[in-house]
Amino acid sequence: MKFLKRIVLTAPLLCALLTITSCTQKNNKILLIGGIPDQNPERLNRLYNLLSTHLSQDLDVLVKYVPVSSYQATVSAFRTGSLDLVWFGGLTGVQARLQTPGSKVIAQRDIDKNFRSVFIANKSTKLKPIKKISQLGIFKGKRFTFGSESSTSGRLMPQYFLQKGGVIVKDFSGGIAGFSGSHDATIALVQSGSYQAGALNEQVWKSNKERGRIKESKVSVIWRSPPYADYHWLAQANLDSRFGKGFTTSLQKSFFKLNNKNESHLQILNLFGAKRFIPAQANQYNKIETIGRQLGKIK
Repeated sequence: MKFLKRIVLTAPLLCALLTITSCTQKNNKILLIGGIPDQNPERLNRLYNLLSTHLSQDLDVLVKYVPVSSYQATVSAFRTGSLDLVWFGGLTGVQARLQTPGSKVIAQRDIDKNFRSVFIANKSTKLKPIKKISQLGIFKGKRFTFGSESSTSGRLMPQYFLQKGGVIVKDFSGGIAGFSGSHDATIALVQSGSYQAGALNEQVWKSNKERGRIKESKVSVIWRSPPYADYHWLAQANLDSRFGKGFTTSLQKSFFKLNNKNESHLQILNLFGAKRFIPAQANQYNKIETIGRQLGKIK
């Protein structure tokens, strides 16, 4: 009896620690969410824990954020079912969807329908802003870094645009390109002069600029790419069978409920660099798949 009493007393405390408003989650299942590690861990932890609380309260399920160490580890975790819902970039989302039959693209940010990369350079290079893909040859001979090897906006699309502009990796200083690992790291490396130039996600550039982390005396944008579809939420095919009929649709609608008139919602949207989430379809990423195959990132 003492043992049973102890369980009853500690259950409310457990729920509070997990920031869940109800102890009667559907089927007592946990929705495991994650995202590619495209920014610093502290920012990602804040973002996904706030989002977990929103989803948990709105859907009445236990939601847990699971940090992942790399882009490819995120794809693997989704493929093996270790993650139920993941915020992927265009390339990793296509890779994960092709490896996980039945998985569903359910949402993207308002900015993802027409996303862009930016090419930046250290001021010491004296490079001037350009407007045409044909002018990308100015990066030849420079110490150049991409982000993660599997990043859409920090590697795949920048490399694609460079090739269209007549620049291949062997044209960079030393005949190679660097891989910083994340968009934040690309900014830091180019700003410090460790690399003379690099490419990254435009939204991360803008976010860092708004937070005063860009030293404009040290680094600047040289070129802004044409638009393409990028980030999106990908959900496992079995969520309805685990959490109840219609759960995937409810999950999708939970993202659409986020609005800037609600203070807690606004925090989440600001961290995502968006004003709202909108519907997304798999066919929006056909171009990413085609380019991924051309560059050997999808087989």
